[in-house]
Amino acid sequence: MKTQYLHLSAYSCDKCAGPVVAGSLAVRENEISKETDIRQVGAICLSCGHRQCKGTEADVTRNFPPVHWEPTKVIAASHSSTHWAN
Repeated sequence: MKTQYLHLSAYSCDKCAGPVVAGSLAVRENEISKETDIRQVGAICLSCGHRQCKGTEADVTRNFPPVHWEPTKVIAASHSSTHWAN
């Protein structure tokens, strides 16, 4: 049975030194198989919005344990139409 996993990592932004969060999705065919179909889903600095693909060599990347991720239905809504109230 195929299982999808979400991987998250964090490192410092080259522009503002804020936290960059990066994610990827991977699939395992069964419990003991290696992950395949690894897809980068993006990275963004939470402070300034800079899209930085990976940390610098001198920087420490913090990797979080993979999480089992059930695919959900895609909602056809634009991000620009969502407004957050302060």
